[in-house]
Amino acid sequence: MYKFIEGGVTAPQGFTAQGICAGVKPSNKTKRDLALIYCDTLCNAAAVYTKNLVKSDTITVTKAHLKNGKAQAVIVNSGNANTCNADGVEKAEKMCEIASEVLAVDSNDVIVASTGVIGEVLPIEPIISGARAMKGTLSKEGGTNAAEAIMTTDTVKKEMAMTMTLGGKTVTIGGIAKGSGMIHINMGTMLSFVTTDAAVSSEMLECALREAVEDSYNMVSVDGDTSTNDTLAIMASGKAGNAEITEKNEDYKTFVEGLTEAFKMLAKKLAKDGEGATKLLICTVSGAKTKSDAVKVSKGIICSSLLKAAMFGADANWGRVLCAIGYSGADVDVKKVEVSFKSSKGVIDVCKNGAGIPFSEEKAKEILLEDEITISVTLGDGEAKAEAYGCDLTYDYVKINGDYRT
Repeated sequence: MYKFIEGGVTAPQGFTAQGICAGVKPSNKTKRDLALIYCDTLCNAAAVYTKNLVKSDTITVTKAHLKNGKAQAVIVNSGNANTCNADGVEKAEKMCEIASEVLAVDSNDVIVASTGVIGEVLPIEPIISGARAMKGTLSKEGGTNAAEAIMTTDTVKKEMAMTMTLGGKTVTIGGIAKGSGMIHINMGTMLSFVTTDAAVSSEMLECALREAVEDSYNMVSVDGDTSTNDTLAIMASGKAGNAEITEKNEDYKTFVEGLTEAFKMLAKKLAKDGEGATKLLICTVSGAKTKSDAVKVSKGIICSSLLKAAMFGADANWGRVLCAIGYSGADVDVKKVEVSFKSSKGVIDVCKNGAGIPFSEEKAKEILLEDEITISVTLGDGEAKAEAYGCDLTYDYVKINGDYRT
């Protein structure tokens, strides 16, 4: 139904991008920190945002600009969150105006986002000069530079591209994301910009976005902190030539499935690159009474600091899994629970019927030393399932966040 391909946010028809070092933080002399994404036609667009009551003023501006369901460009900076500032809206609007000047689009058709330190005034001059320096440089190859420009404590760029068939036409979805710390359920310090050449109405695009995010980005947690700046935005150019999706038909369902898988790929990359992390943790839960119960259990496990620390130490401390299930709020018969750990080194069962079973500590250690661990939980209560994504908790997480601002 869908196929992952090389590329990122510029893979779909109509899109170009670029990212440069503008020096948003005076100490930054080399890292790219300003990105532009552009489509050569006005797109249908939608976005979802953080649920934190404290929000960046870029969200205020982007929400206003997307009221008509249209956008043509994105401007985003790293190095400063533009949050809790008296002049935040003014600066966000100014960013849209400079993007308008450089890209020859209406400033009201610009999505704006920022990420970085909260509570510091955003210096607008580097953004203005940096955006002007990008004029005429946006390209298909520039998408990977844009992916780098939105990074903060991320150690790797997060990009993806995929194709699928809608109405006999090949449709492409591309995207970039950033996020490493301050990441928790209902997104985290997470920015993601997604593009597609599918023809989808603004209304259906927003519906698809909200559906796809539930089983992907909203299933990620690194440290339990929900950020102030989360923005997930999508633009659809319609250039693939499929019949426009204007209702929840079969093409809509296919699009949502593809979008969900695309987001899952980026979500896993976010979790694996959690601040200080050495391991991606995937918790699969099956046999739940309801989807809600499965979600609660999987989220509870990957959010457990004790479990995360055990995974860092390659300690098969399955009791911490049971503990997290017990306080998750899910309706579970704990005497039916089964737990196993799995990696590229194999799989080992550690708990059946809610009780420990004999297992090789040496084999368990070998499995848990790998950099991608699956914690598999079977509840035995029904047919519902869920999957959540997290990472281990390491000494480096504290080091990174002990002097993040200074």
